[in-house]
Amino acid sequence: MAAGKLSPRQKMINLMYLVFIAMLALNMSKEVLSAFGILNNKIVESNSLTDSRNESSFLQLAQKATDQPGQYGDKKEKVEKIRKISKEFSDYIESIKVEVTKKYPKDASGNYPFEEMDKGDLIDRMFFDQEKLSKKGKEFFTKIQEFPAEIKKIGGSSIAEIEMKKIEKRFDVSPIYSPKAGAKISWMEYNYHGFPLIATITKLTQLQADIKTTESDVMTGMFQSDLVAAASLTAYQPIVVLEKSVFFQGEAVKGKIILGKFDPSLTAKSVVVNGSSVQAQAGQANFSFGSGNIGEHPISGSFNFDENGKVISLPIKDKYVVVARPKSATISADKMNVVYRGVVNPMTISFAGISADKVKATAPGLAPTGTPGQYSMRPGAGTEVVINVTGTLPDNSIVSDKKTYRIKGIPGPTGTIRGEMGVVKGPKSSLEISTVGAKLVDFDFEVGLDVVGFNFKVTGQPTVVVVGNKLNPQCKSVLSKVGRGDQVTISEIKTKLVGAGSYLLPRTAPVIYEIQ
Repeated sequence: MAAGKLSPRQKMINLMYLVFIAMLALNMSKEVLSAFGILNNKIVESNSLTDSRNESSFLQLAQKATDQPGQYGDKKEKVEKIRKISKEFSDYIESIKVEVTKKYPKDASGNYPFEEMDKGDLIDRMFFDQEKLSKKGKEFFTKIQEFPAEIKKIGGSSIAEIEMKKIEKRFDVSPIYSPKAGAKISWMEYNYHGFPLIATITKLTQLQADIKTTESDVMTGMFQSDLVAAASLTAYQPIVVLEKSVFFQGEAVKGKIILGKFDPSLTAKSVVVNGSSVQAQAGQANFSFGSGNIGEHPISGSFNFDENGKVISLPIKDKYVVVARPKSATISADKMNVVYRGVVNPMTISFAGISADKVKATAPGLAPTGTPGQYSMRPGAGTEVVINVTGTLPDNSIVSDKKTYRIKGIPGPTGTIRGEMGVVKGPKSSLEISTVGAKLVDFDFEVGLDVVGFNFKVTGQPTVVVVGNKLNPQCKSVLSKVGRGDQVTISEIKTKLVGAGSYLLPRTAPVIYEIQ
C-alpha cells in the first residue's frame, strides 16, 4: 500500500482500511476481556458450590467424630486446622481482588466492567518494583509457596503421599520457560506481570479455586482411606470358637477359627441373650447372667438390625461350662494393698473352694475377729509382714499359700482450730475457748486423734509451750496484746492415736488463726 505515488482516493481507502483493522483489533480485545470476565464468574460460581460441598463433607466428618471419636476425632481436628488456614489464604487473596477493583464497581448483575479492565498497572505496581518483587509481591509469593508445607505439617500421615504430591504440584511456584523471552523466568513474572487486570482477577479466583479443591481433596482422601481400610482384609480378625469354654486335663481341645469383622459404627436395634434384652452398643453388646450349677449350659439369642424396612436377626448360639473353683488362696486388704501401723487393719482371708472353718491364717499381729474369714491386723515393727494361709481339703490334704504386705506408718496429720485447717479467721474471744485438734486428710481409716501439746506464738511475743489442747492463762495473756489482722501460729502440735498408748504420730502441720 505504501509503494509508488498514491492518489488521494487511494490514500483515503488505505486510511479507512487501517482504521478498519484497528477496529477489528479493538473488538477482538474487548471480546477477550469479556471472555476472561465470564470465565471469572464461572469460577466464582464453582467456588461457591465447592464451599457448600466442603461444608457438607465437614459436617459429616464432625458427626462421625462425635459418634466414633477414636476413629475420626483426630481427623476432624486436622481438617478443622486445614480449613482454617485455607480460609485465611483465600480471604487474603480476596482482599487483593477487592483492593485492585475499587475503581471498577460491579453492575446490578454482579459483573465487573470487563472491557474497561484492560490495563495491568495496578497489579504491576502492587507486586513488582521495576524488575524485582515488591514487599507485597514477596508476601503473596511466600504464601503460595508455603501453603502445601502447612497442609502437610497438619495432615501428616492422614494425607496419602500421592495426594500430597498433587497438592504440591498444584501450588508449584518454580520458574517457567517463556517462549517469548527464550528462557526461564520467575513464576510471578510469568503469571502476573503485564496482564490485563481482568485476566489477573481471573487467575486469582482460580487460585482460590485451587485452595478450595485442596480442602475438598483432603477430606475426600480421609474418607477414602477409611473405605479402603473397611474393605481390606486387615479389618478382619481371626476368632477362635472353642467347642466349650472349659476343658479338663486329658481332654482334646476342639473348636474352629472363623474370620470376624468388628464394625464400631454398627449398632443393633436390639440384642437378646438367654431370653433377656441387653443394651446394644457400638459394634457389640455386653451381657451378664448367673453361671448356674456345675455342668454345660447353652448361650442363645439374637442380634437384631433394621435393614430396608425389615428386621434382620442374626442368631447367637454358643455354650459354656461351669466347673468347681480352683484351689488358690485369696488374700486381700479391705482398705488398701498395705497395712498401717497404729491402727486395726481389717482383712478378709479365704481359700477358694474351701469353707472358712477349714482355713487358718497366721502372721505377727494377725487375729481372727470371730466372723468366718475375717481378721484384724495390728502390724508391729519392720517394713513387711508375711501372711501364711493353709486350707484343709475334703480328703484332709493340706494346701498352703502366702502373701507379703508392706507396713506403712500413719501419715502426719494437719492441725485444726474449731475443726478448721489452714488459716482460720475469727475474734480473739473465739480463739480463747477453742480446742486445738488434728485431722488425717484423705486417710481411709476412721481413727481418733488426741492433741497433748502445742506451741502458741504471736509475732513479737515469746513462744508459749502448752500441755493439753486448749489455751492456758499465759496464752490468753499474750493474746490480749494482739490486734485485728494479727496472726497466731499454733505449731509443734503433738498428736497421738486414741487407744494406742504412747504411739505418737509424725509431726502435725501447723494452723494459723487470724484475728478479726
